[in-house]
Amino acid sequence: MSTPISHIASRSIGTVESVSPDEIKVLLDIESPRSTALNTGVPTSFPRINSFVLIPNESGAVVGVVVWLGVERSPYPKRKGFKDFGLIDLPFPLRKMSVSPIGTLSMSEERWVLERGVQTFPSIGDTVILPTPDQTVAIVTGNDTDCRMPLGSCPSAHDAKIAVDPDKLFGRHLAVLGNTGSGKSCTVAALIRAAVESAKNNLVEDVPNTNIRFIVLDPNGEYSSCFKDLDEGCRVFKVPPLTDEHQKEFKLPAWMWNSSEWAAIAQAAPRTQRPLLQEALRNLRSNTAEEADDLVDLRAKLSQAELVMSPYARVGTSQARESNPLGNYLQTFVDDIGEFSRSAQGDLQLNLAELADDIHQLIREKRWTTGQFNPFSRTEIRSIVSKISELRSQLKIDDGVEINEDMPIRFNVENLADQITTLADLQGGGAGAFISTLTMRLRMLLSDTRMNNVINPDVQPTLREWLENHIGDDKAKNGQITIVDLSLVPYEILHLVIAVASRIIFEALQRYQKLNRKNLPTVLVLEEAHTFVAKRLPHGDEIPSPADMCRQTFERIAREGRKFGLGIVLSSQRPSELSETVLSQCNSFLLHRITNDRDQELVSRLVPDTARGLLRELPSLPTRHCILLGSASKIPVLLEIMNLDPSQRPESEDPDFWAVWTGKERREIDWKVIADEWQGKRNGDE
Repeated sequence: MSTPISHIASRSIGTVESVSPDEIKVLLDIESPRSTALNTGVPTSFPRINSFVLIPNESGAVVGVVVWLGVERSPYPKRKGFKDFGLIDLPFPLRKMSVSPIGTLSMSEERWVLERGVQTFPSIGDTVILPTPDQTVAIVTGNDTDCRMPLGSCPSAHDAKIAVDPDKLFGRHLAVLGNTGSGKSCTVAALIRAAVESAKNNLVEDVPNTNIRFIVLDPNGEYSSCFKDLDEGCRVFKVPPLTDEHQKEFKLPAWMWNSSEWAAIAQAAPRTQRPLLQEALRNLRSNTAEEADDLVDLRAKLSQAELVMSPYARVGTSQARESNPLGNYLQTFVDDIGEFSRSAQGDLQLNLAELADDIHQLIREKRWTTGQFNPFSRTEIRSIVSKISELRSQLKIDDGVEINEDMPIRFNVENLADQITTLADLQGGGAGAFISTLTMRLRMLLSDTRMNNVINPDVQPTLREWLENHIGDDKAKNGQITIVDLSLVPYEILHLVIAVASRIIFEALQRYQKLNRKNLPTVLVLEEAHTFVAKRLPHGDEIPSPADMCRQTFERIAREGRKFGLGIVLSSQRPSELSETVLSQCNSFLLHRITNDRDQELVSRLVPDTARGLLRELPSLPTRHCILLGSASKIPVLLEIMNLDPSQRPESEDPDFWAVWTGKERREIDWKVIADEWQGKRNGDE
């Protein structure tokens, strides 16, 4: 009759020879299997690198992964229970192996469960055994009931199906790293597909549609067609020309940019140009506030007047070139006040009328000919500013919101350069000489026909429409996956487009949680992350570039996104070039083949596990194979990603050089079509 003890004894393969916190050395028995073990119930390859062994103790069994195999030559056979010293004088090989302890396997509710970490380390002489197939599956899967999203199988554990907890995988950020051609894009596509299908299969009763949200920022245009077969489908946004009737035109109007993003794209100097740029944005947004009532407009007008006149309240004006712009501004301002006064009522109407009378009287005293004004004293300007400030402070607005330069309020971006010039003229002191390069860059940007379709299209979406299209709503039956194809976005604004789109998504989810006290789980996927979230290099320039803005945006999302339900998935072939801040916030990793020494070194330092021996396999991993480690997996697991149908894969196949060169595949060439499209010619144009 077989007993538990005899069953364990039948699976014994050696004894513990030495113990340290990160390495256990094992002396294999001479009778232990040499290539295939049959004593576990099914044929099992042993000994093999990355295979598992157990060391039973009072807590259950320490789980170890084999990281080294070797042979020691001995002058005599060292077999337990035999005294054969001196019988023969031939070298006998002693097989040894090193094992990294990774967890503890124990029985709970009649099933094997793996717990990360070692509670009780083994001692010298403890027996080492092979796990059964059930135990091996429990080791690589963890037997966690929250692992509801299948990813693939583990080839080193009887092809056990590997599933993960999506809350841990996406909520704590994920990095998919590996060389070109190692299968990163297919892995990202498989992740999204697995999440959508798993959510659909586990829908709560009476709920018709999933509420899953993935937003893929795709700079290479690889993902546009790989999710068409899903019932949920997906939205695809692309810069014209559109190649599919289901694609929509991607637009990111420049009025959605905040002041920092405007400063980055216009390279505004921090001392003179940036303050004028911020003030111009504030003025333009205030004067064109959508759905704003009269009180909001009036308060914006008063705030603008106070900002414009405050410098003159300190020193006054001393010559015509300073007096004339101020006098003209006062004339325009008092005309606006008159319009508000006619529609106001009660004390507000009286106060506005009194302010208008004072300004009219000052203008009459200072005007000496058409368009010319005598100098204004600082006392006269200070009196007007004081009355404006008092009126603004007494003005009651129900929502208490004051429009600022960063609010995404629509305005005519073509007026921005002119507004900056006007403010510089009002400021005087030679400010106009400092803003000429800034206004020139803005005009060149807004006149560039390559960019107009994106940043200043003829038909522009509202903020609400943009959020509904790209993040989605709870009423949409389709389109919970959003693919933003950025392959045709001009490189000059590509970093800025990614930064702005990501920031708007992040801040929208922030406001959603603020209003609803619940987050809206969303995953933001960024391909070629090393290009857009590169580590900061010292350049000694005070002016941030669009690349700096892009990196700062993702560093903020990496640090704070989890609190607002925004997870990020970064795909990169050069982890050593990624921002350390972003990479350190990723708690899960899918590591494909990595051959570069610097990348391997960085990955080994980031891995929060003692079983780093598994990473030595990175240079030799085949395509579609990767190592899953981090918070999404209790132990590092060798994973074979699910195989996708060719129609479901991203368009990132290697070029078929030989098939084309030898004529097996034909390539028709018509450079005229390409040249005409490139030059914007229509049919019939020469």
